[in-house]
Amino acid sequence: MRYKTNHTASAPSKVRRVKPAEVRLGELMSAAEQLFLAKGVDSTTINEIVELAQVAKGTFYHYFASKNELLAAMGERYTAQFLQRLEEKIETCQADDWLGRLCVWIQESIKAYADTYRLHDIVYTNHHHHNRSNREKNAILAQLQLILENGTRVGVWQIAEPRITSLLIYAGVHGVTDDIIASPETDREHFIRVVLADCLRMVGVSER
Repeated sequence: MRYKTNHTASAPSKVRRVKPAEVRLGELMSAAEQLFLAKGVDSTTINEIVELAQVAKGTFYHYFASKNELLAAMGERYTAQFLQRLEEKIETCQADDWLGRLCVWIQESIKAYADTYRLHDIVYTNHHHHNRSNREKNAILAQLQLILENGTRVGVWQIAEPRITSLLIYAGVHGVTDDIIASPETDREHFIRVVLADCLRMVGVSER
């Protein structure tokens, strides 16, 4: 004789998936970026940011004490993305092609800055630019300096002070790119070729 059991299959309980902290941070910063670009920092409220990011307001304050702290984090993310964009282009060159890597660094620096200057201006406030030891600038300089040091090591050029030359190229590239941002009708490709030629003369080589 078979006996019926009273056991019934229970429905699987719903497990609430908690997003990793880096995902929530990314969502908050992406929402803020969208709103800051559309409305400006001062006109954007924290309520609007959390609503667009679809997180609780308490989540915002778990990570940031204020919009200023959020902006600082966005600045770090901007620099990381900028560096990654340059690195990906640099890595298309042969490992020992230091002239090619320098050319790519200069060309892509102009393009990346011109493409993202509005976000750059939002996350890099005036006081940031006057911080002479800011780590974001130093991270970009270190990338360029490594190229110059290795090029000197293998004899592509002779640079006595790679750090100083890096500062000159960095400041020059950044400064001249403001010119094409202010004059969008400028022929960008021609502009990049001229800047590249001038930077290469600075290190004593001709454009390839």
